[in-house]
Amino acid sequence: MPLAAPALLRYKCPMAHDDNIPPETPEVTAAPHNIEAEQALLGALLIDNEIYFRAADYLKADHFYDPVHGQIFDAIAKTIGKGLLADAISLKTTLEHHEGLAQIGGIEYLARLLSEAASTANAPEYARLVYDLSLRRDLMRIGDSILKEAVDPVEPKSGPELIEDAEQLLFSLAETGGISRGFRPFNEALSESMEMAAAAHKREGGLSGLATGLTDLDHKLGGLHRSDLIIIAGRPSMGKTALATNIAFHVAKNYKYEVKDGVRHTTDGGVVAFFSLEMSSEQLATRLIAEHTGISSSTIRRGELDENDFDKLLDGAAALNAIPLHIDDTGGLPVGALAARARRLKRTSKGLDLIVVDYLQLVTAESRRSDGRVQEVSEITQRLKSLAKELNVPVIALSQLSRQVEQREDKKPQLSDLRESGSIEQDADVVMFVYREAYYLGRTQPPYGTPEHAEWQVQMNEIRQRAEVIIGKQRHGPIGNVDLSFIEELTKFGNLAPDGRYDDSAH
Repeated sequence: MPLAAPALLRYKCPMAHDDNIPPETPEVTAAPHNIEAEQALLGALLIDNEIYFRAADYLKADHFYDPVHGQIFDAIAKTIGKGLLADAISLKTTLEHHEGLAQIGGIEYLARLLSEAASTANAPEYARLVYDLSLRRDLMRIGDSILKEAVDPVEPKSGPELIEDAEQLLFSLAETGGISRGFRPFNEALSESMEMAAAAHKREGGLSGLATGLTDLDHKLGGLHRSDLIIIAGRPSMGKTALATNIAFHVAKNYKYEVKDGVRHTTDGGVVAFFSLEMSSEQLATRLIAEHTGISSSTIRRGELDENDFDKLLDGAAALNAIPLHIDDTGGLPVGALAARARRLKRTSKGLDLIVVDYLQLVTAESRRSDGRVQEVSEITQRLKSLAKELNVPVIALSQLSRQVEQREDKKPQLSDLRESGSIEQDADVVMFVYREAYYLGRTQPPYGTPEHAEWQVQMNEIRQRAEVIIGKQRHGPIGNVDLSFIEELTKFGNLAPDGRYDDSAH
């Protein structure tokens, strides 16, 4: 019985050229595939299992056009994964009762695959061909979906929303080699979990996520975890932006990578996208250079620099010039545009490891909702959580707190204080509050020269450089408080030394 011939794309013949008649669109009557290439590759794998290791990084069972071929490939992969030889004899037990295989010749079909096997030298090219044709089929499905949505959408969507949907599908295809395919086998998820645990075991400090540079906070969180939505909330002037900036700066300046098979893989730190919807990129850069050099940002802005300070500033700027921190200061950015820009950065050669959004209430929904701002914010947080999962990076989003905090005697924030908190608490994996007692105590200063003022001054000196991060929710670990130092003139958080003062050793 001869093997099936490869199916080809068949097109209608175009009409003779006429300037007044547009050329007819080609009609595709069969999805691109090559049965012979699949058969030749499977035969080669049964002869030489080493070929599998040259294609396993990108080729999966669902890339095969014929589902039976995909199941044979999956059986080969599982057998090799157990450290066993995968040949026609060993697969006989696994597949002898396979209904699909029975329909095309049963176990004898494996023998025919062997007779038509590709050479060891050519097999990797067949693997690439099978993979490439799978991508083409997915592109056809995406194109068909885009066309249907544009012509007759299931639900009303604007043009920008349709573009974002298309871009998301194409990004997923480019990143994973396939559009969403539903359920994943548990062994794949388990393998990824073990890789994360192994990386944490090897990394200094045992973190499984990105280090923030704040030792006690890292210990509490285990670092910033991929696919997590992390909310940093607080009242104005508490230091939300300062904390997010400090973390982003630490991640970017510690960026290290290695290149494998021509692809850059982050080994420490990471590439950061900072969406600054409130501050300009220049203001943000001034904060970072102040943190790095120890020269206050107000001194830099006023130009009160002596020669030594100015030289220090130049040296600091040169040192920070190449850090992978990308700032987008577009005001009122729609969440769809934010997602699209993050995807494009992810697709560059450097990639993307962390997203910071400052702040949540300044992001706009794709369309103004008639049911209120709470629902808009709910839509935004859901989209940010989806983006974290899609790009497999942590997303830090800053959020304002409601004024009800100011009405309580105990002004430490809690989850119910989140503004438009409908889904912020629900969608977030981590919610952290920034709290500085010195902010409130500083506004109760008694008249100078009184006994009360002297007592107040003692209290201020004790807490002036102290801050607290309250972890109000953590999906993967404990809640609790973390004490930090805070240098207001540098807007810089740091670790606390044993004496309770700022410790720069880990920064």
